[in-house]
Amino acid sequence: MDWKTKLLESFSGIQFQLDEPMVRHTTFKIGGPAEVYVEPTIKEAVELITYCRSEKIAYTILGNGSNVLVSDAGLEGVVISFGKAASGIAIDGKIIVAEAGALLSQVANAAAKEALTGLEFAAGIPGTIGGALMMNAGAYGGEMNQVVVSADVLLSDGSVVTWTREKLQLSYRHSRMMEEEAIVLRAVLALAPGNATDIKEMMEDFRGRRQDKQPLQYPSAGSTFKRPEGYFAGKLVMDAGLAGYRVGGAAVSDKHCGFVINADHATANDVYQLMQDVSEKVKQQFGVVLEPEVRFLGKF
Repeated sequence: MDWKTKLLESFSGIQFQLDEPMVRHTTFKIGGPAEVYVEPTIKEAVELITYCRSEKIAYTILGNGSNVLVSDAGLEGVVISFGKAASGIAIDGKIIVAEAGALLSQVANAAAKEALTGLEFAAGIPGTIGGALMMNAGAYGGEMNQVVVSADVLLSDGSVVTWTREKLQLSYRHSRMMEEEAIVLRAVLALAPGNATDIKEMMEDFRGRRQDKQPLQYPSAGSTFKRPEGYFAGKLVMDAGLAGYRVGGAAVSDKHCGFVINADHATANDVYQLMQDVSEKVKQQFGVVLEPEVRFLGKF
């Protein structure tokens, strides 16, 4: 019995998709097929991950697919996506408990309805709570480190523990989860009472700024490179004369040079090569190394 048949029989109550095109599940609209794709509940996810680890089956954890580039060859093993089935949001006073698959923008909207302030920066960010904590997502002076109290995390040994903000070790686009192969299951956030009108106005302002400055009409993974200390990645790319630079169907956005966009049916290899080219040209001209903010999944 092959591993796929054994997996499907072991979890007969869960809906799996075989050879699922990852173009359907990434904001880049790029990526080959996942051998097995599933959107489980939190409980099912823990069981699946534990099973994959014990059976030595490759697996990939995915949120909203908003900060990743999936290989044209696709992904081996099981893609476990924290989606709608793992997107619960509960509010009690100033405390919000959100499951890993809850969209950050949905959590921000839920907070606004309760006149809770602190998550306005998240308006328009396309990621999930799990991904946002993994990357310590932020914008407009706010970041997850400012609002998170704790998170339930699945460790590599199969145990589920609660890490406080300090134990999460959140810094610029980094967290302890990255170092220890730990997976966020849910997060507890603490906000402050605010004025509902002011909160909504600020969120609308941030959304408007995104629409004005970012190439939202094209598929992308958001900001492509991390901000180098003392610089802005987009300005370095622009000053290197790379606005509009193309490789195949991938391009550096003319609107915001910090974004690589899928301009015309780009492949993952197009995007990857373009990022390599941009990094090399910026290093040659300015001596600054651009590190990718986008995660590469699969073989490149």
